[in-house]
Amino acid sequence: MATINFTDFEGQTRTVDATVGDSVMETAVRNGVTGIVGECGGSLSCATCHVFVAPEDFESLDPMGEMEDEMLYGTAVDREENSRLSCQIKMCEGQTLNVATPETQV
Repeated sequence: MATINFTDFEGQTRTVDATVGDSVMETAVRNGVTGIVGECGGSLSCATCHVFVAPEDFESLDPMGEMEDEMLYGTAVDREENSRLSCQIKMCEGQTLNVATPETQV
């Protein structure tokens, strides 16, 4: 099992259990987490699953691919150094991940 702590723009945190191998976006959508749209369903063709990964968790993630890097320039809220598309972050066994959602995705 894995765990994701989602913090919304207003500072409210919701903890959700995640299935190992599922993406952060899939977990958020399945659990009705506010702030993650996932309009393209995880096919890396939109940027509506933008998140800010907590600095202490960022380095533990797989490196960002070129396509994800390009898509992050199309987010509704400007990207930051710790920006990722949550559809590209797969959860690992025992992992706890802390992410914050931007004010808007569209």
